Amino acid sequence: MSTERLYFIDPYLTGFSARIVARSERAGRPAVLLDRSAFYPEGGGQPADHGILNEVRVLDVQAEGEQIWHHLEGPLDDELVQGQIDWPRRFDHMQQHHGQHLLSAAFEELFGLRTVAFHLGSESATIDLAGDAAESELLAAESRTNEVIWEDRPVLARFVSREELAGIPLRKPPVVEGLIRVVSVPDFDHSACGGTHPRTTGAVGLLYLRRRERRGGETRVEFVCGGRVLRDLRGRGALLARLGTLFTAGVEDLESAVTRLRENEEAGRKRLAHVTERLLRYEARELVIAASASASSVVRIVRDDLTLDEARLLARFIGEDNCIAVIGVKGEKCQLVMARPSGAERPDCGRIVREVLQRFGGRGGGQPMAAQGGVPDAGLLKNAVDAAAELAGE
Repeated sequence: MSTERLYFIDPYLTGFSARIVARSERAGRPAVLLDRSAFYPEGGGQPADHGILNEVRVLDVQAEGEQIWHHLEGPLDDELVQGQIDWPRRFDHMQQHHGQHLLSAAFEELFGLRTVAFHLGSESATIDLAGDAAESELLAAESRTNEVIWEDRPVLARFVSREELAGIPLRKPPVVEGLIRVVSVPDFDHSACGGTHPRTTGAVGLLYLRRRERRGGETRVEFVCGGRVLRDLRGRGALLARLGTLFTAGVEDLESAVTRLRENEEAGRKRLAHVTERLLRYEARELVIAASASASSVVRIVRDDLTLDEARLLARFIGEDNCIAVIGVKGEKCQLVMARPSGAERPDCGRIVREVLQRFGGRGGGQPMAAQGGVPDAGLLKNAVDAAAELAGE
């Protein structure tokens, strides 16, 4: 038995009565088939409606041929039910879906860019355009779409025969047989579509393009419509207010405040790098003196207060002071770093690091002058350092 689809007759219908004609189970939950339903099933890029049947929540709605199955939160024993649509969810989907129709039509009208995919998510929606869309083209399409929205043109949804369809300039050919449902905005767009749409374009409210992304030969455009634009603006406004408080600046002064912060951070980073380099040079000298005092040509240490870059720099300075460096760095990833004096012909740091790390289950290598690699177990790091130092001192 097929289900009479009430949302085709009136997409603004939020309550209805129906009879359960079949029961089943879908994804481990009870599901019912009704003789008539205002619930829109998932399809065409538009998510399913939610709501209630009597007092039981409807979690999902799926079409199987001409039947619409309502997936329920729990059992429903009644034969006659009262259905109630989650109207805020439905209207939000109508705004985003029809906004997509208008935006796609604008891109085709202005630039001949065809929409090849549409996705309606919980926070935003996207279309994929067949080609590259420049920033100026996005702004032009956004403006054209909002012009049509604010003109509050009628939205006409109806079923037409194949003969009638021949006289309608659809944006793309339909993919179903038989009667085709066409959603039209006069003098602007005609699309074959089975989704829910508002009565006029004005109900979309506003369309705002958030960003674009190149994906191979296509351009993905992210947008929001209607109530989502308001939520987006509120969120951005609240963020700007918080930033203004942090920087003790008005919204209009935030850009210059952030620029100053970045300039100060860059200057501080350079000063810190200079001071760190000087400290590492001093430390390298002290380590070489200590090694020389014990008649060793190798500095071996294990540290947990050095970054990998700092360890490499310290090893280089030790090498410049005519000593071999073998440094273990403890951290999220344990590393073994090795370097030799620039004028020396041995040892081969790359060979030693490879051999030692293979012994301890790690991987690494490099050049004869300097090498590094990872040790998988922090408990083995000191043993790896000692082994490398012994080979370096041979």
